Amino acid sequence: MKKADILVLDFGSQYTQLIARRLREQGVYAEILPFNVSLTDIRAKEPKGIILSGGPASVYATDAYFCDKGVFDLDLPILGICYGMQLMAHYYKATVAPAGHKEYGKASIQIKKDSDLFKNLPKKQTVWMSHSDKVENLPQGFEVLATSENSPFCVFGNEEKKFFALQFHPEVQHSEFGKNILKNFAKYACNCESVWNMGSFAKTQAEKIREEVKNDKVLCAVSGGVDSSVVAALLASAIKDQVIVVFVDNGLLRSGEKEQVQFMFKNTLGIDLISIDASEIFLNRLANVTDPEQKRKIIGNTFIEVFEEEAKKHKDVKYLAQGTLYTDIIESSVIGASKTIKSHHNVGGLPEKMNLKLIEPLKEIFKDEVRTLGLELGLNKEVVYRHPFPGPGLAIRIMGEVNSTNLDLLRKADTILLEELRSTGWYDKTWQAFCVLLNVKSVGVMGDNRTYDNAICIRVVDASDGMTATFSHLPYEVLENISRRIINEVAGINRVVYDISSKPPATIEWE
Repeated sequence: MKKADILVLDFGSQYTQLIARRLREQGVYAEILPFNVSLTDIRAKEPKGIILSGGPASVYATDAYFCDKGVFDLDLPILGICYGMQLMAHYYKATVAPAGHKEYGKASIQIKKDSDLFKNLPKKQTVWMSHSDKVENLPQGFEVLATSENSPFCVFGNEEKKFFALQFHPEVQHSEFGKNILKNFAKYACNCESVWNMGSFAKTQAEKIREEVKNDKVLCAVSGGVDSSVVAALLASAIKDQVIVVFVDNGLLRSGEKEQVQFMFKNTLGIDLISIDASEIFLNRLANVTDPEQKRKIIGNTFIEVFEEEAKKHKDVKYLAQGTLYTDIIESSVIGASKTIKSHHNVGGLPEKMNLKLIEPLKEIFKDEVRTLGLELGLNKEVVYRHPFPGPGLAIRIMGEVNSTNLDLLRKADTILLEELRSTGWYDKTWQAFCVLLNVKSVGVMGDNRTYDNAICIRVVDASDGMTATFSHLPYEVLENISRRIINEVAGINRVVYDISSKPPATIEWE
């Protein structure tokens, strides 16, 4: 069993994987386990420290999540974050109750006492709060380390035990010194060294793939996006001729997408590619479907059917590899206690019974880590830094029914958006950019005539991992040119709006 420097027990926070990721950025190997993992499994990992994540429950509620009480007796440093803080307080007989003033967003904390957590950090910091409960009294044996305007016990700890508790989330980017706090916990409280990197990750995953696959073959599903391209490259480096790379045209691609993918794999990656046109079956099954969850499940099931049918044409194919990331798993809520945000087609959208076993070597890492891994495997920057494009494609960028008319409108608008971003240099400055067909009509005027046509929403965001994002502050003249071109060049569109919501509370994709 692979050892871990830090174990993160997942109590259902949407940010749990970010905790592990921030530690890995510092070269510390962290691994996530369910909150109810056994002490035997914890000991087998030989961790140097434990982190208790946040979560949606309350420790005083009937549906509260509790880890084995023995976790607190392992003689290991422990850091409790949000729900993890409340759990630590509850274990040590402090009172946790609903907060009179709920906190969501940025807050300022004041460091009151030096500790391992705040070594070499400013006394005043901006942090990210997300809680509706509070600790009402200090647990016995603990002392206050930091306060905020609404929380006199914002951070408390027991230096002798090396137990620390935070009301805020250090793992999100909005906590300005959050990654430093996590690094300090690992370095000073847990005595971890910075030795883990993407090179070691690639080596470990290649060994795992060879060990699992043995002499069988793997069907690798690719879309042309960075995730599946990196999986294909990783498999090619690990098991070479045992990989069959397949691209499925589901009829939900952007203009020229199929041709671009075929060219990239042949000329850029040097990987043989089997292309399947399954657009008719996907579109037929999506006819008259408007619910986004149903769309995702239909697409996920149909993909598997197509891949399994292709697998029958080849000998000894027993595995299906796909570019699932941890963001997909978190939002689909298939581990731990997380609430489902949306079912990703390649996770929550998969059928219950499959003839092929899944291989998902990227399922514990984020997009920016995937890009680093891609460069490590020798992929060029054009492939690695391509904007994310979802597996369900344009189906989840059309509000309402997916049909040829709506797809045509969306493709034309999306092409214009990307052309303008590339020509102005903004494509490489942003994380993701796309159009959403709102299927909302409004009155307009073109020439001397009244129009009653559809609206397009432009969505452009800045992010590093996809778990949090802010809207991109595009110059007005760029937005104006995009709007002008879409309205003038796409018949049926008379209004363009710009999405200025961040994630959270919104997600990046609309469906």
